[in-house]
Amino acid sequence: MKRKQRRLTMYAASLGITIIMALIFAFAWYSYYNHEIIEPFYRKGNWLVIFIYVVLIYVFFKIYGGFKYGYLTTSNIIYSQSISICIVNVITYLQMALIGRAFLHPGVLIIMTVLQIIVLMGYAIVINKIYYAIYPPRKMIIVYGSSLKDSLIGKISMRKEKYKVCASISSYEDMDVIFDRISNYEAVILCDVKSETRNKILKYCFDQSIRVYITPKLSDIIMRGADEITLFDTPLLLCRNRGLNFEQRLLKRLVDVVVSLIAIIVFSPFMIIAAISIKLYDKGPVLYKQKRSTIGGRIFEIYKFRSMVVDAEKDGKAVLASKDDDRITPIGKIIRRYRIDELPQLFNIFVGDMSLVGPRPERPEIGEEYAKVMPEFRYRLKVKAGLTGYAQVIGKYDTTAYDKLKMDLMYIESYSFFLDIKLILMTVKTMFQKESSQGVEKKEESSELKRQEEDE
Repeated sequence: MKRKQRRLTMYAASLGITIIMALIFAFAWYSYYNHEIIEPFYRKGNWLVIFIYVVLIYVFFKIYGGFKYGYLTTSNIIYSQSISICIVNVITYLQMALIGRAFLHPGVLIIMTVLQIIVLMGYAIVINKIYYAIYPPRKMIIVYGSSLKDSLIGKISMRKEKYKVCASISSYEDMDVIFDRISNYEAVILCDVKSETRNKILKYCFDQSIRVYITPKLSDIIMRGADEITLFDTPLLLCRNRGLNFEQRLLKRLVDVVVSLIAIIVFSPFMIIAAISIKLYDKGPVLYKQKRSTIGGRIFEIYKFRSMVVDAEKDGKAVLASKDDDRITPIGKIIRRYRIDELPQLFNIFVGDMSLVGPRPERPEIGEEYAKVMPEFRYRLKVKAGLTGYAQVIGKYDTTAYDKLKMDLMYIESYSFFLDIKLILMTVKTMFQKESSQGVEKKEESSELKRQEEDE
């Protein structure tokens, strides 16, 4: 019952903000823009324009998480909704220009956008406060199999308004003791627990209707992409383990060619400005070429705008960029901050070395180092390397290599055309988040290669 109430609260909050945004647009449309087009719409035409606006709001709020009241932080919701409303209003302006057969004055739309963002901010603050007042944080217990629990607890504790880890217990304790402890809490977190023990706890929690959060093993992620076989009276799951099929690769390549070509044309002014700035700063080369690995382990040269000093790796040894790396030039800091340094990779995508979405291409020597402690790291090479992906959209600069590997496999095993579109759109959101463009912490350069999970 409580779960249904939570969902109804979220639905009501989402419906409320959608209606408010639509009403603000409707006022701007009826009071100004409808009179500016050559042939003003009447009743049904106006309704259609407003309906399309509502659909756009729903789509972009859904993609960027703008409806996740009580789930995301207030600041994240405001950011997600603001990005969404700006994109929706730009699309709507172009739509009105087509209807009116001319570019209309954008002043009213700009004022409308500012007003909407102010309303969004106030609405998100109020709704989240009401939500957390009605639904206090869940009391949770963590069942752990290794020291990784400390890192996970630290991350969960950052959302103390939503989660409250009250206790922990080792998975090596007697099962009756574990069950008895679990029964006192609303939810359980299973962190790096061996499969046999985890299955017993899962079944117990299923029987008792206790919510369970799990840090997945790689085998779990591979099974997510399995097909159900119903040819027999015994259920079977088929794991094809081959990456994408022929139809998926063909469609993906078609999208890569079309989108990369359009992007090269659209972003060419930014690339020209970046190239001139880099050249004027230290007279060094504009582009930086580096050997990377892609599908099947094939090596190719990736193109990037040079963001570091010339000969940053003059000894030939691969060194990961750190958070405050003094090798990065002032121009480099700017282009890295807004991902402009990655734009030349659009040419890699166009010629077929890379894809728009996929695991980020790793340097062969670094990939070999990862593979020594994580043999599964080679699984990433079942698809083409990408410009963006799950690890870039969801991960942070300090996300471990093993967690990034899990995200890459989640992408491979759940690939779809619409997932690619969603990740491309989500990349727009992450471009303006500072933490997503930083390097690794210096202290993590050596610990990055440590194994993050027990053997199954």
